[in-house]
Amino acid sequence: MTSETIINADSPMSDVLAAFPGAQRALFRRYHIGGCSSCGFRSDETLAQVCERNGGLDAAEALAHIRSSHEQDAKLLIAPRELAEWRQQDASVRLLDVRSREEFEAVHIEGSVLMSQDTMRQIMGEGSNTRPLVIVDHQGKTALDAAAYFMGHGLQNVRCLRGGIDAWAQEVDTGMRRYKLG
Repeated sequence: MTSETIINADSPMSDVLAAFPGAQRALFRRYHIGGCSSCGFRSDETLAQVCERNGGLDAAEALAHIRSSHEQDAKLLIAPRELAEWRQQDASVRLLDVRSREEFEAVHIEGSVLMSQDTMRQIMGEGSNTRPLVIVDHQGKTALDAAAYFMGHGLQNVRCLRGGIDAWAQEVDTGMRRYKLG
């Protein structure tokens, strides 16, 4: 039994988010829950409580949406070794690093670019993004948020490095320095 199968309407939001890391993004996208202070939730509130105080939403429907979004998120992930092979076969694959400048300068994947306003304008200016874009973060926790942003603006060929640069260092470039954020 996985943690995903034991999550239900009576589960605290901390458990929901642990089992489905994109749950907050999914709830905000469909129901405008959890994206700002006026619609936020506490980690100890149950999903049912959050739904009840947000217009009496059906908690089972909200959970089904969270599960479906989780499955869609999983389709965006690309394994480090798969990305390495893809880059060898297709030079047009672009890596966009969404970590801080300090993290990027300390260690990055060869050929990646740090996200900046200029980089975002360039990517958005290309329209539907037929050129592949892979988002890189530290451990695969924030890349999906960036991917949702780009996809929400019409880009179609967006992926995320599963496990972030940390997994890349562990599985592909084992000589790359790894780090932990304090």
